[in-house]
Amino acid sequence: MTHRRSLLLGALAMPALAHAQTAWAPTRPMRFVVPFPAGGATDIVARVMADRMGEKFGQPVVVENRTGAGGNIGVEAVVRSAPDGHTILMGTTGTLTINPHLYANMGFSPATDLAPISMAFTTDSVLIVNPAVPAQNAAEFLALARARPGTLSYGSAGSGSSTHMVTELFRLVAGIQVQHVPYRGSAPALNDTVAGTVNFMMDQVPSALGQIQGGRVRALAITGPRRSRLLPDVPTMAEIGLPAAESTSWGSVMAPAGTPPAAIAALAAACAEVLAQPAVLERLATAGADGVSSTPAALAAFMASESTKWARVVREASITVN
Repeated sequence: MTHRRSLLLGALAMPALAHAQTAWAPTRPMRFVVPFPAGGATDIVARVMADRMGEKFGQPVVVENRTGAGGNIGVEAVVRSAPDGHTILMGTTGTLTINPHLYANMGFSPATDLAPISMAFTTDSVLIVNPAVPAQNAAEFLALARARPGTLSYGSAGSGSSTHMVTELFRLVAGIQVQHVPYRGSAPALNDTVAGTVNFMMDQVPSALGQIQGGRVRALAITGPRRSRLLPDVPTMAEIGLPAAESTSWGSVMAPAGTPPAAIAALAAACAEVLAQPAVLERLATAGADGVSSTPAALAAFMASESTKWARVVREASITVN
């Protein structure tokens, strides 16, 4: 059973939490911290959820973008906030389960200084190659990489970024040697993949979709547990024989540790209700995200599993950040 399906099943237990909403509700505007700039998928999901949660609670839910240090600044702002349910965080794969293994002096631990509320969304990545690469499918690409160790290069949004980590997981599982070329963001890395400056990249599906559809790059595999509805002809990692390379980028709603259980339960129930609305799911889909809720317990278990996975990748790939 995939993590995503487990989280969806966990969400089935959410109605039992609904009664908690009568025991707790915000008494003033809420703050929803996004540790990245406005405009990206994480920010869009947070804003859609904030609007609907505000309607449900009868209090504004204000999105606040607190950027910097790979998302650590925004996360720490929530960690240091009063644990009263009025400040929540849109955490991500990187900020919650990768950064703790990359940054030696974060000053806080997502595992102990934050309280899980609910999963919010997932997005998949796609392995893309420049058309000049003589590989029409994943099998041919792997054969090429193994025949020419260390000669193929890939771009990423920077050391420690999700595009870097996902590719390193793929590399480790596939047993290939390739060169990493870090950029300042995924857009220039994608541009150089199109130009042929680097041979391949693993980018999030929404970012790469236009280049794939325009024939400027070739899509070889999806990292998610099932084929993408946007790229139905592209096989998954499991289908190309690398199930251990499966991964998704994700976002989840968190609160400061010590937030009262009644507040956690009410917020989790609100997330489940919002993420069950067809209009919300459709809006998230346009941003390339799959909306998915969970119980706090299911999210905690998922985060622990993800942390173990990414700790291994950081360790075995010797990944460091500047």
